[in-house]
Amino acid sequence: MARIDDLMDKVDSKFHLVHLAAKRAREINGYYAQLGEGLGQYVPPLVQTASNKPLSIALEEISQAKIEGVESAGDGTDPLAFIEGDEQA
Repeated sequence: MARIDDLMDKVDSKFHLVHLAAKRAREINGYYAQLGEGLGQYVPPLVQTASNKPLSIALEEISQAKIEGVESAGDGTDPLAFIEGDEQA
């Protein structure tokens, strides 16, 4: 289980951590939802964990540095847009 101290070493703020984990958890949830369809649109979980909850898996991935957010360039683009293909940018 990921510890908050380990997670905070990987990101610059709690808000960034929550945002990154939530977006990755939605992607993992989408992966499990489309699993039987064979579409392959989503990246599968990157870590083996005893938990089957998407948020716990996402936090473990962040803890093990399998995914990481990038800082905003200050130009209004979403630094987490690489996850789930946000169309906001």
